[in-house]
Amino acid sequence: KVESECLQKAIKSTVVLPAQYFDADMQEEQYPVVYLLNGYGGDYKSWVVSKGDLDALASDYGVIFVCPDGQNSWYWDSPVVKNYNFESYIITELVPYIDNSFRTIPDKNFRAITGLSMGGHGALWLAIRHSDVFGVAGSMSGGVNIIPFPEKWEMKKLLGDYATNKEVWQKHTVINLVPTLKKDQLKIIFD
Repeated sequence: KVESECLQKAIKSTVVLPAQYFDADMQEEQYPVVYLLNGYGGDYKSWVVSKGDLDALASDYGVIFVCPDGQNSWYWDSPVVKNYNFESYIITELVPYIDNSFRTIPDKNFRAITGLSMGGHGALWLAIRHSDVFGVAGSMSGGVNIIPFPEKWEMKKLLGDYATNKEVWQKHTVINLVPTLKKDQLKIIFD
């Protein structure tokens, strides 16, 4: 759990360490980190419970996985709901906490973020807006354009009603961030 000032509550995350992390002769070894964001309706356990053997992957590839609880947040700082600042939480609290608590390689080129569905949107949202923190981003079945879905997945609870908040919705969809990307700013993969 991380006590979050941005969210005014504790947030759980699953952290998966490679087996070699605990080897006595590997205590100086540092590891890249992959942040895995859950989809709508999921939580910090989603990737571990139903998406594959993260323990084996962490050990095989020598990587740390971090799965924060996204709580249907779309990984935004909500302009509507007070203390619903998931973007700020991940960027200013979670990433520094992980880098200070585990033997990571604290460099954007060794820090990736990806996610499924809502988490895919969140991964691209965070990486494009914070390419100083993440050097690699991925989206698996991620929604990159939220505009066609004003009544779905609790988005209007976080952004306000689309009809009266079109500008807010436009500013919070990944597709509209694409023109801000610069050459070699970020490595991106879509699935």
